[in-house]
Amino acid sequence: MITIVRADGTAEQKQIEAMRLRAAETNAGVNRSAAEIMDAVRLRGFEAVREYSLKFDHAEPREIPVAELKAAAERIDPALLAALKRSAENIRTYQQELLTASRVWESPMPGGKVGQIVRGLTRVGVYVPGGRAAYPSSVLMNVVPAKVAGCEEIIMVTPPTENLNDAVLAAAWVAGVDRCIGLGGVQAVAALTYGADWIPKVDKLVGPGNAFVAAAKRMAYGTLDIDMVAGPSEVLVIADETANPVYTAADLLSQAEHDVMASAVLLTTSQRMAEQIAAEMERQTAYLSKKDIIEQSLRDYGAIIVCDSLEQCCELANEIAPEHLEVMTAEPQKLVPKLNNAGAIFLGQNTPEPLGDYMAGPCHVLPTSGTARFFSPLSVESFLKKTSVIDFSREALEMVADDIIRMAESESLTAHANSIQVRF
Repeated sequence: MITIVRADGTAEQKQIEAMRLRAAETNAGVNRSAAEIMDAVRLRGFEAVREYSLKFDHAEPREIPVAELKAAAERIDPALLAALKRSAENIRTYQQELLTASRVWESPMPGGKVGQIVRGLTRVGVYVPGGRAAYPSSVLMNVVPAKVAGCEEIIMVTPPTENLNDAVLAAAWVAGVDRCIGLGGVQAVAALTYGADWIPKVDKLVGPGNAFVAAAKRMAYGTLDIDMVAGPSEVLVIADETANPVYTAADLLSQAEHDVMASAVLLTTSQRMAEQIAAEMERQTAYLSKKDIIEQSLRDYGAIIVCDSLEQCCELANEIAPEHLEVMTAEPQKLVPKLNNAGAIFLGQNTPEPLGDYMAGPCHVLPTSGTARFFSPLSVESFLKKTSVIDFSREALEMVADDIIRMAESESLTAHANSIQVRF
């Protein structure tokens, strides 16, 4: 079900290359369709939004009142509602610790002050998938950081299916969504990008979607900001001979069930452990509801790589730069300084990846497909804009006037130099 290879400079690189190719796959037809809808909405506004909503979702776009969100919260299992509230509070507490404030400080020149104003974005859109992909946790993870940032208005869009998911609507109410609109697909992305009658354009659009939504977000970037273009989910586990095979297998399977394109990789220093975990993965898969998805995911993009040392495990982990990285070793904290590229790191036997998905507090919207080399998790910082502030007295300006003039003249920008010269 899953391949076991020994790292020899070639075998492991084949596995890494397979992961990269899966993430790089693009569909020209998807891009063409998304571009057609984006252009239609840009040119024809709400008329095109309505047309595509009726075509693909067989429903009119509609405003979903906050009262309907609250009613959904009252319908769901009270224990689930309590869990959503606890999760939201943990996310809120974590994000508040990350929040930066505006401040001003003295410049090196006496009489000069510099600083930074930090403000939340004015309007943010949150895309929430419909159909089989109903993830109330993603609503919390995308909305709560924006609320902590102080964004003035948060608009959630979700496909206007006949039976909207109560847990998703309840999560929107718990998180404090300001407006909820029944609208999905590329037409929702386009409406929030350009504005369409009663649907306003936003400053940033976040949230997962299918291939068409991902393509549309890519096209929208620049007109608005986006969180990231997420690829298939992935987990990488580093395990030594002290790892619990049952726990490790379960954690690898927890990501493989997401999608047939998901990737679950184990790096271990023990051939015996590799074989035990592989056997345990097969045993557990047999009773899981998404058995077929898991088996295909592991067959195509899963791997167990036996390494010579934990140092080699860390080197490979940094090369892969996984979305989720679990460290199942005797002293996991000791490896953290060597792990430079990961969306989130989970330390020890009692810190499984689903803890991060639902309850720990850090956002589960993470960079995928090796982009953890340069991207960061979604956070309150993602919803802030920062403006530089400069305040100089005449005396402070005079101290640097000659330097400014020389630098401006070296760039043949005489009007820049003149702006200083006229003051003295």
